[in-house]
Amino acid sequence: QVQLVESGGGLVQAGGSLRLSCVVSGHTFNYAMGWFRQAPGKEREFVATISWNGDFTYYADSVKGRFTISRDNAQNTVYLRMNSLKPEDTTVYYCALDRAVIAGSIDSEYDYWGQGTQVTVSS
Repeated sequence: QVQLVESGGGLVQAGGSLRLSCVVSGHTFNYAMGWFRQAPGKEREFVATISWNGDFTYYADSVKGRFTISRDNAQNTVYLRMNSLKPEDTTVYYCALDRAVIAGSIDSEYDYWGQGTQVTVSS
């Protein structure tokens, strides 16, 4: 059974940084990973994606230059480093796994999802 467990969320002041982690278990093949976020009452929003070997990354315009996605395949972990956080980044962040080696920004192409971790940025 595939499980994704996020951690690293919390409360931070505007301009601060956080690093989210997502540990994958139960899936041993090469896979792409993504981060999404969703605020209450809003549609899920793409944040970033990374290919199975880390060679390809892609970001939403809203986070480009501030967020960095990376992965450690030996640890089955994907990270999202978030710098220069803004109050509008406040929401729940989800990691997702796509069984393909490379993925895009459409949430429906991802096969497994974590439970989410809350990020709150105070002004």
